Amino acid sequence: MNGTDWGALTADLAACAATAAAVLLATFAVAVRRGLHRIVDIAWGLAFSAVAAVTWLLSAGHGDDGRRLVVAAATIVWGLRLSVHIARRSRGHGEDPRYTALLDKAPGNRTLYALRTVYLGQAALVWLISLPVQVASYSSAPLDLLALFGIAVWAFGLTFEAVGDRQLARFKEDPANRGRIMDEGLWAWTRHPNYFGDSLVWWGLYLLACTAWQPALAVLVSPVLMTLLLTVGSGKRLLEKHMADRPGYPAYAARTSGFLPRPPRRDAPRPGR
Repeated sequence: MNGTDWGALTADLAACAATAAAVLLATFAVAVRRGLHRIVDIAWGLAFSAVAAVTWLLSAGHGDDGRRLVVAAATIVWGLRLSVHIARRSRGHGEDPRYTALLDKAPGNRTLYALRTVYLGQAALVWLISLPVQVASYSSAPLDLLALFGIAVWAFGLTFEAVGDRQLARFKEDPANRGRIMDEGLWAWTRHPNYFGDSLVWWGLYLLACTAWQPALAVLVSPVLMTLLLTVGSGKRLLEKHMADRPGYPAYAARTSGFLPRPPRRDAPRPGR
C-alpha cells in the first residue's frame, strides 16, 4: 500500500533544518571574514543540494527508491548549477547593493542583523521550500504519470532558466552591448526567464510529492512561496526597482512580459532601432 512514513519524515525534517542552518552559518562566517555578504547567494543553491543529499541518505528504506533518487538528483542538479552560475557571475564584484541597502537600515549591530535577517532567514526559507523534496522521499508510491509530468516540468524549467542565464552572460561579454538592455532570445519573451524557470523547477518538484492529497496539501506552501519570492519578494520586484532608471528599460518593460513568457508587443517602441 502506498503511503508516507510520517514518523521517519519527522526526524528528517529536524535533520534538514540543522543542515540548512549549518550551510548558512558557515557561509556567514566566510562572509564576515571577507566583508562580503553577497556570497550568501551562492550558498542558496548549495543549501538546497545539501538538504536533498541528507534526505536521500536518511530516507533509505522508508520511501520508493526511484522517487527518492529522482527527487534528490533533480534538486542537487538545480542547486549546484545555480550556485556555480552565481559564483561565476559575481566574481570580481563588490557588495550587492541589495545587502548594502538592507544593512544600512540595521537597528544596531550590522553583523548580528545580517545573521538574523539574511542568513538565518534564508536557512528557514530553504527548509520550508524544500518540503516537497523531503516529503516525496518518504513516500512508498512508485513513479507514476503525475511524477513523470513533474519531471518534465522540472526539466523545462531548468532548461529555461539555464538558457536565459547563458544568453544574458554572453550578451554582457560583448563590449558592444555595454549600456544596452538585453532584449534578445528568451529575454524578448519575458523580463525574467531565470525566475520563471526557477518557479517551474519547484512546481515540478512539488508534483513529485503529490502521491496523495495529504502530502499534496502539506507541501503546497513550497512552490507558492518560491513563486512569490521570485515575483513580489526579493527577486523581480527589487531587480526592476534597480533597473527602472536605466536608459531603454521603460520601453523594454512596456513590450515584454514581466514573468510568464509571451511574444513581445509589436506596437511598443524599441529604442535605438
